[in-house]
Amino acid sequence: MLFQKGSVGSPHWRLGLAVLACLITIMPPAQGAEGPQFSATRVWPSTLYTRLTFESATLPSYRYFMLESPRRLVIDIDDFRLSRVLHKLSQQVNASDPFISRIRVAKFDAKTLRVVVDLKQPVRTDIFNLKPVANFQHRLVVDLYPKLNSDKDPLSLFLANTPSVRSPLEPLTSPIGKAPFIVMIDPGHGGEDPGAHGLRKTLEKNVVLQIAQRLKRLIDQQPDMAAVMTRSDDHFVPLAMRVAKAQQQKATIFVSIHADAVANRQARGASVFTLSTRGATSAAARFLANSQNESDLIGGVSRSGDSYLDSTLLELMQHQTLHDSAILGSAVLKQLHKINPLHKSRVERAGFEVLKAPNIPSILVETAFISHPEEERKLKTARYQQQVAEAILVGIQGYKVKRYE
Repeated sequence: MLFQKGSVGSPHWRLGLAVLACLITIMPPAQGAEGPQFSATRVWPSTLYTRLTFESATLPSYRYFMLESPRRLVIDIDDFRLSRVLHKLSQQVNASDPFISRIRVAKFDAKTLRVVVDLKQPVRTDIFNLKPVANFQHRLVVDLYPKLNSDKDPLSLFLANTPSVRSPLEPLTSPIGKAPFIVMIDPGHGGEDPGAHGLRKTLEKNVVLQIAQRLKRLIDQQPDMAAVMTRSDDHFVPLAMRVAKAQQQKATIFVSIHADAVANRQARGASVFTLSTRGATSAAARFLANSQNESDLIGGVSRSGDSYLDSTLLELMQHQTLHDSAILGSAVLKQLHKINPLHKSRVERAGFEVLKAPNIPSILVETAFISHPEEERKLKTARYQQQVAEAILVGIQGYKVKRYE
């Protein structure tokens, strides 16, 4: 060995130091010590599907396969190294998750990071990359659905796992020939898509879910009405799936609930919107529609979903549906005015993707501006949430009387 001979200060020793310095300079770092890493991971469990998300500054390259006995999903990611967030990933798994029992992460070899997801049941996997958007970097998304038939796409799986409300409502079909009055309640955003947020970090997705749950309880108490929700917990639902669910349930009307934010912290008040097929009624309405339509980009929709996102519903929109949407919107706006100042005194229109059911009158309710400090405070209170739910219910009842009775 070069360093075994010679004393300190000898020519041999000095030569050894020089060679060592060169080696340190020119030798590449050990495999796994460098390279991209995941900066965040998230697990979103729900009764319909579970989403696992890996976020990084670099687009990951991956492969995956399934193993049996025990049942596991294995994901191999090229050139990524272990990071602190990965060691904590298994801690994010909820014991009530219907699909995942445990997640393990380790280096399989010098160039491969391996993620092993231990599964509770057979699953259909939908794995895809998402480009940076909003506050998110590159994301590797893993969606786990119950395995019904291998040829089913995410939309079919989503609808197949949505219980129908029509059976319990059979008594509501009187008078003869009338279908039950079903309200599809759509709490905006969810899961990876938080929606807007206030100065106190209140998230739109949480507030609107709470209002929606209150509204559902009120509607279900009515003798001739029932409600279904596009989501009942904190998970992401693509816009087209929300529309498809309303059609599957044969909803009478569709009510999407939101709490918007704008740069102007002085903006306040409630608003109601319907679909426009000919542009927006104002620049503000157009801006709002564009921001809401970005939900699919933020929440994350895989390419396998393009078939149902490339919809021609707009072309099929019926004049009567738009007319009824305006009546419903006016009835709800009138009631909201009793509990909060209005941002606009009339129902506005814009190209909201979530309002495009061709045969279901649909409205989008902005309950208040979460970006306004006082309205953010109110939105968090049970009192205001209940007031909003009651106002929407009374508006729906007014529409129902005018349109059907």
